[in-house]
Order: sequence, then structure tokens, then C-alpha cells
Amino acid sequence: MAAEVEGFRARSWLFAPGDSEKKMTKAMEGVADIVLIDLEDAVAPENKIATRKTVHDFIKANPAQRERLWVRINPFDGPYTLGDLAAVMPANPGGIMLPKVYSRAEVEKLDHVLSALEVANGIEEGTTKVIVLITETAEAMFHTGSYKGAPRVVALTWGAEDLADSIGASSNKNPDGSYSFTYELARSLTVLGAATAGVTAIETISADFKDLEALRKRAEGVRRDGFKGMLAIHPAQVDVINAAFTPTEAEIAEAQEIVDIFAANPGVGAIGWKGGMLDRPYLSRAQQLLKQAGR
Repeated sequence: MAAEVEGFRARSWLFAPGDSEKKMTKAMEGVADIVLIDLEDAVAPENKIATRKTVHDFIKANPAQRERLWVRINPFDGPYTLGDLAAVMPANPGGIMLPKVYSRAEVEKLDHVLSALEVANGIEEGTTKVIVLITETAEAMFHTGSYKGAPRVVALTWGAEDLADSIGASSNKNPDGSYSFTYELARSLTVLGAATAGVTAIETISADFKDLEALRKRAEGVRRDGFKGMLAIHPAQVDVINAAFTPTEAEIAEAQEIVDIFAANPGVGAIGWKGGMLDRPYLSRAQQLLKQAGR
């Protein structure tokens, strides 16, 4: 498996509407690893241009939190993207979320624009990180494995609502509330695409922010599948997400035991342990868990 972008870890990604200083402040004062200030879906078209200054001023006024304050801009298939970037980049946000991509080409276009704006604003070129929403258009589904080496990208995530719109679906859920096949496919392609690119896979939102038990079960499940974090739409979800994507002490102890037993038996490809056999993939997973735990 490709190694993830060195040193980058973020479990919880909390959206906050860019037109509400109160909600941005509440999100920032919480414990989310990343605050995603939204210029896209959370802001009505008639308010988008005015909201840019609000977002710029908010980030500028909180320099100590800058690394946590990211901005979801509007997509390149609309009229707002370049204006969004020109307005917020002077405040030097920690990163940019790029929604509704069609292929890697938009990521490369974003890189060029960011480089010019970084230089123009005295920001070290190439330092603004990017997370990409890679499944919000039908076309994008065919390119989920193409982000290896993509400039600035540290994470990939997915979305189900815009994908449903893109393909003309009346719903993205089964009768029991689970995602139907196409959207489970989008989830799988995201974690596979992230592994291919060596970046972090981030799970999409849980819209029912009141059902924290369902959120916990889902977060723990996707973590087992390889996701390292999750998007949130409400501050109440953040603690649950942080806990779900933080290895427990028991998991850490077991992983350390596996690492230690291989270290004590160098050159061994497989070794007996607790009545079963461990081989090198077990060692790799144990090492990854310890890395995730900061050990």
C-alpha cells in the first residue's frame, strides 16, 4: 500500500457556512481537526460574492487557527471559482476543498491558480493543501484512480447527493436507508483511489446529525474499510468522529505486540501468534495503525 502524505492526519472535517460568522466561530472553537468554511452549497447564489469577504476576514482575524481553517470553493463548472480563490487566498487558508470535479484536470488547474495567488500574496508556493470531492459527477467516477502524484492533494472524499443529481436518480438510498449500489461503489472507489494516490480517504457526511449512535457505527465501519476520517455537518458529530477514528489503547497494544514479535524474529515471513498465523500484511497494518496513533 502507498504511504499516506507524510505528516498529514485529520479525522473530523466540520462544515461551517461562510455567511455566518457565528457558526464559523462555533466550529473553530470546537475540536474538529479541520473546519471547512463553505462558499458552495451552504451559501445562496445571491450571497456568494458578498460572503467571500466575510470568509477572508474571518480567517485573517484568526491566524493561530489558520492551519485548521479550510475553504470549500465553488466548482470550476460555474462562474464563482476564480473569484472565490482571489478573495480568500490573501488570508492564507490552511487548505482548499475542490467540489464537483470531472477529472484530474481540475486539480491541475487549481494548482496553477493557487501557485499564482500564493506568489502574489507572499505565501510560500505549493503550501496550500487540497482535498478533492471525487464522485460528485458521473464522469468523475471513471477517474477515481487518477490522482497519484496530483499536486497539493492530501485527501480524497466522496459525495452522494450531487452524484444522484448528476445521473438523474430519484434517490441514492435503499428502502432500509442504506446507500444503493452506485453510491457504495463511489465509496469503494474513493478508498481505492486514495490508497493508489497515497493520500487520506475521508468518508462523506451523515445527514442525520441527531442519530449519533448510527454515526458511530458507520464511522467505525468505514474506518475498518480504510477511511481515516469523516465529514461532519454539525458540531455534535465531531466528538463521535474523533473517537471512531482514534485507535483504542487495546488496538495500539495489539499492534505493538505484532510489530515486536516480527522485530524479535527478523527475516521471518509468517509466524505463529495466539493460535493463528501472522504474515507480512498483518505487520504492515499494525505499523499503519501505530503511525495513525502517533506512536
